[in-house]
Amino acid sequence: MKRKIGARRPDWQSKVEELGLVFGTPARAADGSNRPYWDEGVHYEFSLDEVLSLEADVELLHSMCLDAVDHVITTERYKDFGIPEWVRPHIAESWRRRDPHLYGRFDLRYDGSGPGKLLEYNADTPTSLLEAAVVQWHWLTEVHDGDDQWNSIHEKLVERWAEIKPQLATNEVHFTWSAQEHTGEDNITAAYLQETAAEAGLNTVGLAIEEIGWDSLLERFVDLEEAPMNTVVKTYPWEWMVDDEFGKHAITTLPATQWVEPLWKMLLSNKALLAILWEMHPGHPNLLPTYLDQPGLLTEYVRKPRLGREGNNITIAAPGWETETGGFYGEEGFVYQAFDPLPEFDGMRPALGAWIVGDESAGLGIRETAGLITDDGAAFVPHRIPQ
Repeated sequence: MKRKIGARRPDWQSKVEELGLVFGTPARAADGSNRPYWDEGVHYEFSLDEVLSLEADVELLHSMCLDAVDHVITTERYKDFGIPEWVRPHIAESWRRRDPHLYGRFDLRYDGSGPGKLLEYNADTPTSLLEAAVVQWHWLTEVHDGDDQWNSIHEKLVERWAEIKPQLATNEVHFTWSAQEHTGEDNITAAYLQETAAEAGLNTVGLAIEEIGWDSLLERFVDLEEAPMNTVVKTYPWEWMVDDEFGKHAITTLPATQWVEPLWKMLLSNKALLAILWEMHPGHPNLLPTYLDQPGLLTEYVRKPRLGREGNNITIAAPGWETETGGFYGEEGFVYQAFDPLPEFDGMRPALGAWIVGDESAGLGIRETAGLITDDGAAFVPHRIPQ
């Protein structure tokens, strides 16, 4: 694993915008200056052996996470996740039906030696999909033609839609995003997923989640044409949905209306999962020691809110490394994870976002930051496997 400096394409901005990457706030460089969110002026090189090892790590972690879901449901440990009581039986039913899942992103610490260590799992509404699946692939073919990339995300998404199509009520899928998400990232992510489903032969409809109607007489969701919505892809997290009337309808109408990601993914998108995994697999080389609500025997740790996003409300407690971020999360409780700082390359710290599609490892996206916490000031940078 090496960090490489290179020249940006003269027309890079128009090229990435043509591919749909029209969002992204400026990122921060090591000297504090602004840099583009998509920054092809640097990239990371991996050997094929490194990638094969990381692929195995991801598929093993995925299997461990599915076992953890089964364990939590069997032992009814929902309280550790802060999940409302009325939702719990519906999660169990969703799991027992094996409601189909599509994709997720494991955030890993990796420095080129040893196994990748799980920092967290974005299992419900993972972001940076377009950058990982499409934009960096086009960069590779233009700038490093002949080299390879850990990236079969697009192909695997199309294949996954074909696999789950027989489980869907109809051949039509609605793709939604929140109009209140001001950057446009959720809209673009939904549109890209819609493209992959269409390529798999599904009929697709796109609309903002705020435009979904509720037919109180027939007790079902309807779109702008008053047509029933039988399968809905969302970029709006379950933990937000269950707090309003809309979410109550979404859960009580299962499985007549299917949601992607499914309800059982609530257990995987909650950082309590990290503590459950450590309980089930103490000392596992792909895990960091993690505990619920208190640091246990840890003397250096990272305190993370169970439902935190974009590096908000994180506290690092380690001599000489003390850091704290603000935000609006934490009422749901915290987990305490052993502190293992991201590796440093030229003053920057990369976090690997390893994608899973269905049950298979699919690709890699990298976000790097000058600080210890990967937040909304991180840049997305491409990678390659030299041939």
